[in-house]
Amino acid sequence: MADFVAPLQNLVDRFRALPGIGGKTAVRLAFAVMESSEEEAAAFADAILRAKQDIHLCSACCNISTSELCHVCADDGRDHSIICVVEDAKAVLALERVHEYRGLYHVLGGALSPMNGIGPEQLHIRELLARLGDDTVKEIIVATNPTVEGEATAMYLSKILRPLGLTISRLAYGIPVGGDLEYADEVTLHRAIEGRRPL
Repeated sequence: MADFVAPLQNLVDRFRALPGIGGKTAVRLAFAVMESSEEEAAAFADAILRAKQDIHLCSACCNISTSELCHVCADDGRDHSIICVVEDAKAVLALERVHEYRGLYHVLGGALSPMNGIGPEQLHIRELLARLGDDTVKEIIVATNPTVEGEATAMYLSKILRPLGLTISRLAYGIPVGGDLEYADEVTLHRAIEGRRPL
């Protein structure tokens, strides 16, 4: 049985279906929408619809974009000899905030997860291989997440890219700044030791 009248319960259920939104937060968000003016609610709904209609995938790297090429691929000042392969557009945003990387990206659209029915065919791997045909790219940086799925994806990419003679590197992972060694798990500590560098 629903906790609220049907339209409000439907709104709560929609918010709750979003990642990271629990029941209490979904209720708060639904009531915030209900307490807003009709104009604000319409603007909110319009923003959702516009995002769905106007955002599509970049034809080169599969990042989100509102034009044929995303802002990174359209930038002539980027280093076209390096491609950083990431799982999703959120990773591109995170790496761009650092303002250190000046190469290109390739967004896979997820990570290998046989348990969830995600194999190589469901990812943008074919598109990545197509970008490597003209010998412009010299290095691939694999920046998938340090999860079981991300590691499996990194290993798969390494296996299919190695025969192409490219330099293949993996982002170093380890102890976060401000973190304590005593709270780090074994895999994180192992990666931190592997990724050490001279001082």
